[in-house]
Amino acid sequence: MSDLAYPTLVWAHLLLFVLWLGADVGVFVLGQHFRRRDTYSLDQRIALLKLLVEVDMVPRTAWALMVPVSLSVVSMGGMWAVPAPLLAVAWIVGAFWLWLVWDAHLHDQTPRASRDRRIEFWLKILIAIFYTGLGLVSIGTSSPLPFAWLAWKALLFGVIFWAAIMIDVAFKPVAPQLGKLLAEGSSDATEIPLLRTMNRTRLWVWCVYLLLLGTSYLGAVKPF
Repeated sequence: MSDLAYPTLVWAHLLLFVLWLGADVGVFVLGQHFRRRDTYSLDQRIALLKLLVEVDMVPRTAWALMVPVSLSVVSMGGMWAVPAPLLAVAWIVGAFWLWLVWDAHLHDQTPRASRDRRIEFWLKILIAIFYTGLGLVSIGTSSPLPFAWLAWKALLFGVIFWAAIMIDVAFKPVAPQLGKLLAEGSSDATEIPLLRTMNRTRLWVWCVYLLLLGTSYLGAVKPF
């Protein structure tokens, strides 16, 4: 069984990547259809938005689990002797992050959900600092990550967090704009500001997609 532990962990890592990127593309497609005010009625578009929120839980779940799983792969694969306390913290953080994501989802539109999302926002900033720092230090010194491809992968993973944080920042006006759309109905006055916000957010979404492709390429090909 011990011989299967590492390959199984690598498989789990790949599965999380597939679920993250694959489901996120589904979220993107649903968002594109929501924008089509001339094709769908407002009720149909709201139904698409509700479906989008449900599908979005897949990449959010995968992302939270990717942190402890990726460090475990690095440790078990002998690429970095990750200190046991750090590995334990990574799993605790991953579990806590996963709880925040689902607790906010299950209590949406409540003060509890708002609190969860505030905590998640700052948690992502801390993780972004960790991975960015790990990548930069390792690129400059070849330590603690001795392989250049792995150091760059850590850096890109950190940049993914920064881009995702910018998604949260850019997307923040959507809630009041959507509330205005529901209250006043579809018109240029309610639709155009919402569309502008979604367009700004979409730029950061594309950044995440490209960065995910970059990190997966480095992990699979190991070009340097």
